[in-house]
Amino acid sequence: MKYWIGAAAVLIAAIATALSGANEYFFYAAFVVLQFIVLATAWNILGGYAGYVNFGTAAFFAIGSYTAVVLFKWLGAPLGVQIAAAALVSGLLGFGVGLLTLRLRGIFFAIATVAIIFIMETLMVNWRYVGGATGLQLLQPKVMEPFATYTRMLFVVMAIVGVIAVSVARYVQVSWIGRGLRAIRDSEEAAECSGVPTLKLKLFACTISGALMGAAGAPMPMYLSFIEPASSFSLNYSVSALAMPMIGGTAHWIGPVIGALLLGSIQQIVTVTISNEINVLVVGVLLVLFVVLAPDGVVGLFKRFVKKK
Repeated sequence: MKYWIGAAAVLIAAIATALSGANEYFFYAAFVVLQFIVLATAWNILGGYAGYVNFGTAAFFAIGSYTAVVLFKWLGAPLGVQIAAAALVSGLLGFGVGLLTLRLRGIFFAIATVAIIFIMETLMVNWRYVGGATGLQLLQPKVMEPFATYTRMLFVVMAIVGVIAVSVARYVQVSWIGRGLRAIRDSEEAAECSGVPTLKLKLFACTISGALMGAAGAPMPMYLSFIEPASSFSLNYSVSALAMPMIGGTAHWIGPVIGALLLGSIQQIVTVTISNEINVLVVGVLLVLFVVLAPDGVVGLFKRFVKKK
């Protein structure tokens, strides 16, 4: 009950902020941070709970973006339909990728997920309907009342997607599915011997993870008013999605949220005050520091502090 009250409070606060007179840049930056929360949470369902390190985040994110573009260009579909369709298509992609790669383990699985990025990018580069290699310019539709700008509306939409993503991750963690995924992470052979349906659980995790990543990517074309393969399939998405749960902590659903808030906020501040090019350096430095000094992330540090007291 406390969680749902907190989730409702977050959404109410997001709507109230969007209707306030806050500076417009806040919504541009907050949208990205919320998007990071969804990506980090989605990655953690497979990478954190099950221990399968997925470097293909950019592929699912971009496919979600391109699905939204196709529906908008073809049917003029509203944003809600775009997000739902993006989640469906990316989820199906996750299921297909899972069938092909989840029998691999360790570095072999990681390499296979990287390959998915280049395969999907090549397909989009050669698809003229969505602009090919040069990309496609988009016009934002008329903003819905009561929001003053489209960016403010996107901020609220991403807050809703974020709450849904975190709620799904929380449910997975506390359910038998989470227990099964953690058993796979600890010892897949032992889990199989204990009767855990390892392949089914891994396919479920890969599908849900892909669907949430696609949902995160769907609003991006309208946020930028532009889409092109090079930036949509950027490996920066894959690195950030991995780094944020590592920084926050992969063992608990709140870890990716903390990591995304921390890393995303720092990146936005660095972008404004120094340079956008420093963002990758920030990710690298923080990731190294936490891997070396706090391998369990912020959540692990907090637990150790509580135990000492």
